[in-house]
Amino acid sequence: MDCGLALLLAGLLGLLLGQSLQVKPLQVEPPEPVVAVALGASRQLTCRLTCADRGAAVQWRGLDTSLGAVQSDTGRSVLTVRNASLSAAGTRVCVGSCGGRTFQHTVRLLVYAFPDQLTVSPEALVPGDPEVACTAHKVTPVDPNALSFSLLVGGQELEGAQALGPEVEEEEEEPQGDEDVLFRVTERWRLPPLGTPVPSALYCQATMRLPGLELSHRQAIPASKPAGDQLPAALWTSSAVLGLLLLALPTYHLWKRCRHLAEDGTHPPASLRFLPQVSAWAGLRGTGVGISPS
Repeated sequence: MDCGLALLLAGLLGLLLGQSLQVKPLQVEPPEPVVAVALGASRQLTCRLTCADRGAAVQWRGLDTSLGAVQSDTGRSVLTVRNASLSAAGTRVCVGSCGGRTFQHTVRLLVYAFPDQLTVSPEALVPGDPEVACTAHKVTPVDPNALSFSLLVGGQELEGAQALGPEVEEEEEEPQGDEDVLFRVTERWRLPPLGTPVPSALYCQATMRLPGLELSHRQAIPASKPAGDQLPAALWTSSAVLGLLLLALPTYHLWKRCRHLAEDGTHPPASLRFLPQVSAWAGLRGTGVGISPS
């Protein structure tokens, strides 16, 4: 009896193992439990189930299938999200069955917005500025675990900068109809002494961290040039203009005198007799007659 019972148990165990080897669990692509998709983008979720008798049935659920976003055939179901809106976020469940056994796989779809639209204040860093601010526009989600800010100098976080905490506001543009509501998030820092000379630039970096995704945008806050650095160019320009004015005045008087002499038919003054291109003097007289030496 004991031997027969052992053989029976072994046979049942072998049968169960054989069935488990014939049926593979659901294969979902992408395999992560949370899948991020950008606002306005498209994404596909594919679910497969292999069954020994080729009778596997697979179907995505948790979606309004009247939209035609689910296509299923034997052993496979494809869920397509097109032009994702915030309302498309939520849980999707792939359900598969084979030989009386049922399997399921859950995926949470997360829709985010993170355009490269950073603004900084002030636009240029002046020595003695107590604070700087950085704003990310039209973003979601705004949870601090998802969206964070850093103030950098030389590729490293600025030591001694004190973050004052993010401020979250809805974007001023009123949503139209089914448009999604987005936010602007501002982080401010109280600056430590920056030393002399001040760094050529500070950088605000905003980072969006989601499951399987990390994106960053960066905006510079350049140091303003001291007034002394701009003086040589301004001084050179003003000197050039003054020199032209000083040159124009005697040139005008000389031209006027020569014209007067030419009209009177008199000889040019001795100081002008040895100028080159003497024929030009005759042109001024308008007579076409050369000038005779005295």
